[in-house]
Amino acid sequence: MRVKFTAHVGAWALLLLLAACGPEAETGAVFGKYHAPAARKVGQSLNDTIVPPDLQDNKSVEIASNSGAPASQMFAETLHYLLGQFEPARHADFATLGKPYTDKPDMYLRREALAAFKKMYAAAKKEGIVLKIVSATRTFAQQKNIWEGKWSRFAAETPDPQARAQRILEYSAMPGASRHHWGTDIDLNDLNNASFEAGGRFEKVYSWLRTHAHEYGFCQPYSARSAERPNGYNEEKWHWSYLPVATPLLRQYSQSVQDGMLSGFQGAPTARNLSILKHYVLGISPACQ
Repeated sequence: MRVKFTAHVGAWALLLLLAACGPEAETGAVFGKYHAPAARKVGQSLNDTIVPPDLQDNKSVEIASNSGAPASQMFAETLHYLLGQFEPARHADFATLGKPYTDKPDMYLRREALAAFKKMYAAAKKEGIVLKIVSATRTFAQQKNIWEGKWSRFAAETPDPQARAQRILEYSAMPGASRHHWGTDIDLNDLNNASFEAGGRFEKVYSWLRTHAHEYGFCQPYSARSAERPNGYNEEKWHWSYLPVATPLLRQYSQSVQDGMLSGFQGAPTARNLSILKHYVLGISPACQ
């Protein structure tokens, strides 16, 4: 395998050029209290399969990049980002959320997504609609906390590993396979579909989002299951994705990540049999592709 990068392209710009939660209910307390460890060193991967062997030998790679970084290093950095193996607080492309957009501390989004959300928030507020972010960027470690909490809780009722993983995957992504890793996706107002349906507390919020969210670049990736979206997570009316950034990242994810790369958490071996990339990461609404 030979990789050639064009000049004047940094590692993160490359990510966007080459190149949308998993849904995660029950995240509030876990996300708010968890503090991710320091960012991994460049080239330090979650497991030995992150950087392919043919990229570990820099001599086999043609590269002309202003960054001066070897291609294997850039490839590793890209994978770390896609898999949530980085610290948003230390990443230049991320900004901190705060009031009035969220009531939770230590929450981050990519700057582009946050700028677009602020415009959408202001437009909605003029019509009496309040959009409140209850979950945003989540690291691999934070997603692992959510996943393994459910893995333990469901153990007695669902002892078979594959069946248990499928049960969790109704609303929660495997660590390394969540769109929330990318800083492009948000959960709004509540984590219960009934709240956004007729007679629900946020019925008007959902109606407004369906009518106007696309004007600001946002789309609901997990729509109702149908012939057009037969696989993947259940519907999440609260989950919205900023497509101008999420779409190229999804494309890059599909090119760079394989099911076998998802490891380092309980139940990880089920990823291959369940075809996580095909059925879940790529199993989004056609309107968001």
